[in-house]
Amino acid sequence: MDDQKPRKITDEKVALTKAEHYCAYQERAQQEVRDKLYEWGLWTDAVENIISQLITSNYLNEERFAKAYTQGKFKQKAWGRIKIKQGLKLKKVSEVLIKKALLTIDADDYLQTLHKILAKKAPLIKEKTDYKRRYKLQHYAMSRGYEADLISDVLKNSDL
Repeated sequence: MDDQKPRKITDEKVALTKAEHYCAYQERAQQEVRDKLYEWGLWTDAVENIISQLITSNYLNEERFAKAYTQGKFKQKAWGRIKIKQGLKLKKVSEVLIKKALLTIDADDYLQTLHKILAKKAPLIKEKTDYKRRYKLQHYAMSRGYEADLISDVLKNSDL
């Protein structure tokens, strides 16, 4: 019979090797790795020891993760700063690193992307009233994590 439960890892060296592969695959937040190690059945001492070894050997770097996450979500999913910040907070990244990572977003690219998502959404909104159209566009952009003042500036300065 095939047991569906994940096998527990008791050997710290095996766990370290597996964690190195886990971190090498893609950038990870410390909390993600910590959760994964606990999932593997390791004790607190072993988990913290492995985390510190991963940081020392540069497999784990919270600042590098925050910047990669920010760039990825902005360039791939066109998320705004607010949504990216929430995502980083959920991954338990420090406020200082979040601010640093958000500074990597180019202001011109940010406005261009906001304009692009609004222009793409505008034809899909079937609302006749201008006021209601603008409201729906603003609401959409806010759900994507963009700031309300930026959205209204873009809407004022365009014919959407």
